[in-house]
Amino acid sequence: MSPVNPAQVSGRLPDAYLRPGSSSFVEFLSEHVPDLLPGRRLTAQGAGGAGTGGLAPHATTIVSLAFGTPGGGPSGVVMAGDRRATMGNMIASREIEKVFPADEYSAVGIAGSAGIAVELVRLFQLELEHYEKIEGSLLSLDGKANRLSTMLRGNLPLALQGLAVVPLFAGYDLDRGAGRIFSYDVTGGRYEEHDHHSVGSGSVFARGSLKKLWRPGMDADAAVRVAVEALYDAADDDSATGGPDAVRRIWPVVATVTAEGYRRVDDARLEEIADAIVAERRAGGARA
Repeated sequence: MSPVNPAQVSGRLPDAYLRPGSSSFVEFLSEHVPDLLPGRRLTAQGAGGAGTGGLAPHATTIVSLAFGTPGGGPSGVVMAGDRRATMGNMIASREIEKVFPADEYSAVGIAGSAGIAVELVRLFQLELEHYEKIEGSLLSLDGKANRLSTMLRGNLPLALQGLAVVPLFAGYDLDRGAGRIFSYDVTGGRYEEHDHHSVGSGSVFARGSLKKLWRPGMDADAAVRVAVEALYDAADDDSATGGPDAVRRIWPVVATVTAEGYRRVDDARLEEIADAIVAERRAGGARA
C-alpha cells in the first residue's frame, strides 16, 4: 500500500512550496517535478528516434532589428515573424504566431519545432514572472537572455532527435536605454547581435534584405517597414516562409519594444505596408 501524503489529507500545499528557495521557477521544477519540463517530459514519454523532427510542424522565419539612437529620442527593437508552419513539404498552418512578449520589455520569436518552441516560450514567460514576484524587481536584459540560454540547454536531448528550438530574443535595456538582440544555438549558446539578425529557414534571404535596408538612426515606423520587407524577401525564395496573404488577410506578427514596453503592430498598418511593398515592386517590374 502506498504511503499517504499528509499534505493530501489536510489539503495543505506540500512542504516544497513553502520553503524559501531559488527565484528560478525552472530550477524549482527541476528539483521537485522534473518531468514537467518540456524536454524531460517528452524524453520520458519516448519522443521517438532519429527523424522524429520531420513529423512535427516547423516554424520559420523571424527577423529583428534595432532602431533609434540611444539618448537621441525613442529607440528600441522590432521583431517580426511570418505565419507559416510546415511539415515536410506540406503547409501545416498558415496562421501560427511565432512572436511573443517575454515580459513587458522583451520579445521572443521562435524557429524550429513549433509545439516544443511554444511550450518553451510559455515556460520562459512564467520564469520571468516568477522572478519578478519573488525578487520584487525586473531581471536585467542580460539576465533574461541567460535564463533562456539555460532553458535551451535543457532541451538538447530533444534537439539531438530532430526536435530543435532556435529562438531569437530582443528587448529594451532599461539600463542602457537601447534595444538589444540575442541569438542562440541548440546547445544554449548565446550571442549578442548588432543592428539586426534573422533565424529560420528563410534567414539567409532575410539577412540579405536587412543588410540593404537597415539604416542607423531609423525610427520605429521605418524599422517596421524594413522588417516586413525582409520577410517578404525571405518568402520570395524560401517555400517554408509565408509572405503577407492579402486574400486570406493574414499578416506577419510584428511587435516593437521600447521604453514604453511591448506593443504589437495592428493588422491595418501591416496591410498598408504590404500593399505599398507590392505596389513598388510591381511598378519596378513594369519599368524593367
